[in-house]
Amino acid sequence: MFEGVLPAIITPFTKADTIDKTGLQQNIEFVENGGVSGITACGTTGESATLSTAEHMELIDIAVDCAKVPILAGTGSNNTAEAIELTKHAEDAGAAGALVISPYYNKPNKAGLIAHFKAIADAVEMPIVLYNVPSRTSQDMPLDAIIELAKVDNIVAIKEASGDLDKVSQIIENTMDEDFNVISGDDGLTMPITCLGGSGVISVVANVVPEKMVKLVNATNEGDMRTARQIHYEIAPLIRALFTETNPVPVKRAVELIGLNAGHLRLPLAPISSENEQTLISCLKGLGCI
Repeated sequence: MFEGVLPAIITPFTKADTIDKTGLQQNIEFVENGGVSGITACGTTGESATLSTAEHMELIDIAVDCAKVPILAGTGSNNTAEAIELTKHAEDAGAAGALVISPYYNKPNKAGLIAHFKAIADAVEMPIVLYNVPSRTSQDMPLDAIIELAKVDNIVAIKEASGDLDKVSQIIENTMDEDFNVISGDDGLTMPITCLGGSGVISVVANVVPEKMVKLVNATNEGDMRTARQIHYEIAPLIRALFTETNPVPVKRAVELIGLNAGHLRLPLAPISSENEQTLISCLKGLGCI
């Protein structure tokens, strides 16, 4: 399941500010119909930062129950004990793997990072996917720490969102002897990362145009660079529009505009500005989404 396209699914909320179970199921069906290979639930795009622990667990349960494809559950925390608790729950719920972000705010040294991830991996048998996103954590996971963690049996991949293609290349180069995948964490870098040997993407844009991202990854893997480039440039304006403001502000509005389920954003996130919304609408119209 750690290949292809795994949408980082949004979390729709009801007017009463609870998880919209029916809406989530419909959104999952939409991306599944687009041909995705898995779904990431409880990630940043799913507003995990404003989910209570009970909601976090509930969301994983719902996603596992209604999805036909494997669920990669976001279970990270800057509190190792909490990350272990969430990861154990995801395993018990039937998730196929856990996506674990590096600890934010604490900014542990390399020894602390390694000990954190090993403690989580030791607590479960399920596959663990590391998540490196310096723009959120203020810390770029050191290359040598990633290489060491790749040797742990059930640490099987990394979602790499540093934006550093040279680092991506070095991770792949130094883990070729391990059963370890590199997954793009940046929609706009999906094509170059898969060309380097990455296995796919955990995608925001796939909430909106899943079939196009699936075609892009498939074309790249098949060596059809003409088709891959065509799709890359076709969806590039939408990808930029989805990151004009903090994710998931634009993508929740985009999902709503194409007739799917979003609901409100939870504070402290606020709705997209009118200027950026018009850019988003223009991109969606250009792709025939609305």
